[in-house]
Amino acid sequence: MSDEPTLPTGARPDPDHPGWYSWGDMPAESFAAQTGRIVFRPDAPGRAVVRMFPEDRHLNLGGSMHGGAVMSFIDMALFSGGFCAGMARGHYVTLDMSTRFIARGRSGVPLDAHIRLLKQTPGGLVFIDGHCEQDGDICYSFTGTLKRIKSRSETGDAATPDAERR
Repeated sequence: MSDEPTLPTGARPDPDHPGWYSWGDMPAESFAAQTGRIVFRPDAPGRAVVRMFPEDRHLNLGGSMHGGAVMSFIDMALFSGGFCAGMARGHYVTLDMSTRFIARGRSGVPLDAHIRLLKQTPGGLVFIDGHCEQDGDICYSFTGTLKRIKSRSETGDAATPDAERR
């Protein structure tokens, strides 16, 4: 773990959101594309903010953000936010993630995940917690554990565009 912020591989300044970084648009055929563009930035030592732009397609039949959309975004935020908060370079997978649904998320209002990098072990475990806000109100809180593994290129498996971004 480093107090120096880093950016995820392939990140670049987002032209539509000054001060934020992104990977641009995800490949249309990827699952990650369903979340839409996300932007991220280092915040303070060991911290980062990751933003999604919820649309009507992210809502459930009751008009709130769908839990699956929320959890997919949080999972992506663990990685992009983790790197911005100082997580060591490497290829990671999610071991576990817990989400508490505190208030309803809405479309048309940016959803910000505030990431806190708690600890990174020499064995490659990373512990992260945080919360999501819309208009300054907390709507979700979460914890997650990531594990550094050998990349697909090191094991001989074909790499996917999503894997290369992590």
